[in-house]
Amino acid sequence: MNPININAVTTIIGITVLVSLAGFSNRELLYKLMMNPYSIRHHNQWYRFFTSGFIHIEFIHLFFNMYVFYSFGVYVLYKYISVFHEKGIYYFIMLYVGGIVFSDMPSYLRHQSNPRYNSLGASGAVSAVLFAAVFLSPLTKVSLMFLPFPMYGFVFAILYVLFEWYMGRRGGDNINHDAHIFGAIYGVVFTFIMKPPLLIEFIADIRSLIS
Repeated sequence: MNPININAVTTIIGITVLVSLAGFSNRELLYKLMMNPYSIRHHNQWYRFFTSGFIHIEFIHLFFNMYVFYSFGVYVLYKYISVFHEKGIYYFIMLYVGGIVFSDMPSYLRHQSNPRYNSLGASGAVSAVLFAAVFLSPLTKVSLMFLPFPMYGFVFAILYVLFEWYMGRRGGDNINHDAHIFGAIYGVVFTFIMKPPLLIEFIADIRSLIS
């Protein structure tokens, strides 16, 4: 892959790290950039849909999101360029940024009248990239530091959605699990819309495993 294209991943990481570090030392800035549905609805601060994906509450939060993004982002970018050619890098950016915005929609719709509700982080966008990777190559083994053993991508995706759904219903951990799920949905749907025949390849891959 052209190093310039790989820089699309590292540039996103660099911007996210810089903005997040600024937020660590400036809580007023952090609040201004957070996803706050009340401020969006009543004060027209629509930029929060975008900026909330570039800030994090602490270093571990930032590191984990960027670790997963880099682990899958380079692969997805490579596949996008392979499939979409010169448009690949632009579609990749649309995948990431769209993942930020779309994953925030449930929170926006549910908490418009709650001025105390806030959320932040790149998790929705990272989920979009992760699930785009699974959609593009469902039989590739996923191996991350928190997994006990590698597993097929589509198996990991199923377990991931079930876990996020369960944790979201249980609540109490201050994590926006709905954003994870909706980011994942966006990653698959966006990639499919850009090239519908990819669904046929996905189904063929799964069939090859069980046949």
